[in-house]
Amino acid sequence: MRKILNFSPIQLAIVSGVLVGISYPPIPGLTAWFGFVPLIHLWLNQSKNDSARFTFLSAIIFNSIAFYWIGLNSGASFVPVFLSLTGAVLYLSFILSIFGWAIAWIEEKQNNSGLVLIPFLWVTMEWLRSFGPLGFPWANLAITQTEFLPLIQIIDFTGSEGVGFWIMILNVYIYYLIRNNYFYGKKIILLLAIIVIPWLYGTIRINQLNTQSWEDIEVAALQPNINPNEKWEPTYRRTLFAIMDSLNNKAYDMKPKLVLWPEAALPVYMRVSSAKQVYENKVRKTTIPLIMGTVDFKRDTVGRKVFNGSIYFGLNENKIYHKLLLVPFAEYIPLSNKFTFLNKLNFGQANFTHGNEFTVFQIDTISFSNMICYESSHPSIARGFVNNGARFLTIQANDAWLQNSSGVRQHFELARLRAVELRTGIIRSANTGISGIIDPSGRVRHKVKFYDQEVFKGKILLNKSLTFYARFGNLFSIICFILVLIQGVYISIRKKQ
Repeated sequence: MRKILNFSPIQLAIVSGVLVGISYPPIPGLTAWFGFVPLIHLWLNQSKNDSARFTFLSAIIFNSIAFYWIGLNSGASFVPVFLSLTGAVLYLSFILSIFGWAIAWIEEKQNNSGLVLIPFLWVTMEWLRSFGPLGFPWANLAITQTEFLPLIQIIDFTGSEGVGFWIMILNVYIYYLIRNNYFYGKKIILLLAIIVIPWLYGTIRINQLNTQSWEDIEVAALQPNINPNEKWEPTYRRTLFAIMDSLNNKAYDMKPKLVLWPEAALPVYMRVSSAKQVYENKVRKTTIPLIMGTVDFKRDTVGRKVFNGSIYFGLNENKIYHKLLLVPFAEYIPLSNKFTFLNKLNFGQANFTHGNEFTVFQIDTISFSNMICYESSHPSIARGFVNNGARFLTIQANDAWLQNSSGVRQHFELARLRAVELRTGIIRSANTGISGIIDPSGRVRHKVKFYDQEVFKGKILLNKSLTFYARFGNLFSIICFILVLIQGVYISIRKKQ
């Protein structure tokens, strides 16, 4: 086994890049359990600069494999789509190359400290990578393990970074066994324990959740399967309204407590459109509320601002939610709110404005909130809604832009992570897929295939109380960050002495 580590640095980087890249959905992420082993060898045995270079090469490979779908946006021309893919891959790879440099620096200063600190520094990297306008927690390793449901049950305490911590511990220990040629006795028992203990805990936790009594609410959702490139064509308008009204009638015939439409469902500013009277009358007649995605606008002293949002037709009033987290370079230009000249740049993107409120809607005595598309990739957004009183979450999406790619599957798996983190039920309505219903354990109750048109209804389980993660957020990641910081300061001081 040790001969595996004798490959050239370039070969090790390529092998690791492929193994990690194919661990992202839709492939079950088994290869993430050992895919970092070649990289760990490089981190511990190369100079700082070489470690950074080989890590960058490996990261280019695995980010390209995992996130190639960024370059499939059918709503934009080739140049901006290619630039967005290239920029995203280079950005994510650069961050990981810093990680590789840091491990090599630690190992150079204090032998064997790098190996021990890898899981803690990995958590720190995932956590820090989630901040700012280019924050991308989508890439966290937790998404690779959603098919192994017991393994993600810890995230209601640790956040998604806890899964990355476990994966890196496993990789570190496998590397330790290979390097020292330990494949016998207690060493193998400990390896099995690292795998079995979290699996056993997760299985027990799922069984506990399944045997509990839950309050629920019945919600119907639409997956209309509309070509987004035709939606705003004037010649298609009448056909689109007819399709949506037909599907909406099917949903109302199911007698749910709420009807959910996908993102940007109709080519109108629904809040000010005459078409809204049709839906207001429907809600008033049936006493069943409706929430649909819509663009919106408002004017202030600065000018006209446009929002991606949703409108809730309630029994007593209509209520608007404006999307808090916009997709950089697709829905807005980062920092354009501070440097207005950036709004003049045209990459084919929309120029939406961020919302500023964690809006909560009311159905009788039950509160819920709605996330729009990309927002479901950021746990802080879902956490903000639940902390504001939401008992369940809805997600509106329009993944047709990504075509029938792995990005669509990854986006759905992210909703499973949000459900587990907050122990809340989630229902997802996507224009072309994937729509579905998810339980607080992350179990999928219902799933609609991409490109299928369907109206479905199901029971959405209501959260009982705030989880540890909902209350304290990324406390686990902060602790890891502090430990890494203390160790880094200690190593620096000791070296000087």
